[in-house]
Amino acid sequence: MDLCSPNEIQRLLSRHGFRFSKALGQNFLIDPEVPRSIAELSGVGKESGVLEIGPGIGVLTALLAERAGRVCAVELDKRLLPVLGETLAGLDNVKIINADIMKCDIAAVVSESFSGLRPCVCANLPYNITTPVITRLIESDLFERMTLMVQREVALRICAAPGTADYGAFSVFVQYYCEPSLLFTVPPESFIPAPKVHSAVIRLEKRSSPAVSPKDEKLFFRTVRAAFALRRKTLANSLLSAFSGSLSKQELTEAIEISGISPGARGETLSLNDFSVLSDNIDAFTAKGENQCPKN
Repeated sequence: MDLCSPNEIQRLLSRHGFRFSKALGQNFLIDPEVPRSIAELSGVGKESGVLEIGPGIGVLTALLAERAGRVCAVELDKRLLPVLGETLAGLDNVKIINADIMKCDIAAVVSESFSGLRPCVCANLPYNITTPVITRLIESDLFERMTLMVQREVALRICAAPGTADYGAFSVFVQYYCEPSLLFTVPPESFIPAPKVHSAVIRLEKRSSPAVSPKDEKLFFRTVRAAFALRRKTLANSLLSAFSGSLSKQELTEAIEISGISPGARGETLSLNDFSVLSDNIDAFTAKGENQCPKN
């Protein structure tokens, strides 16, 4: 069965009474070069245990199964289970789990499915939950490599450099933990039904240690979020909205200046190292203020 043939896809789905769901963001690939390239570029081998999210009708799943030791595909839509049962029949190294990836225990899935294998992720992510899924996968600290197809705009944000329009808090978050790279783009006509957006395939390589070493990681990300919360305002004013309860504008301005940053700069111009130095100096000013408080 050619799982990239529009006619065969329609016949397959008709046999199972399946209709596409806009709410679930379902778009199936019809360009065979795309899933083939994703599988090849994933670097998956027999030593790999692959977590796939949203397998659809299984075109990428089958290609991964040819390379991997084991594939575990998490599919939310139970209507696709009989479809996958047909398209993946005979592949004894594939396991399908009917679950919501945002609710299931990822650590348990990896432990139960990939014993003795190196866990990785390879998936065409549902675009309506891309950011929270990537966040959850990174925070799980379980995967050395993730090869993902996402909306192109999200891919550009993830890979963006400081000083560019796409650079933001999510860029910093991903780049703190991973080394991202954009592999190739995918046009809308590669899918059925065709989405209204372009897509892109990215690779996220887990860093052996975070890109920078702030003294307080929570404060580092609080600083990052504050810097981007009011993008049109200067850094000093953006930070004031988040730290006004503990630091004055003068103290924040001093913390920015001794970090080697102009108070008039904006968050999108700061590198990860800038944010690390800045958060450490904010921490120092906060501690100084606490130490100066009168004791009862």
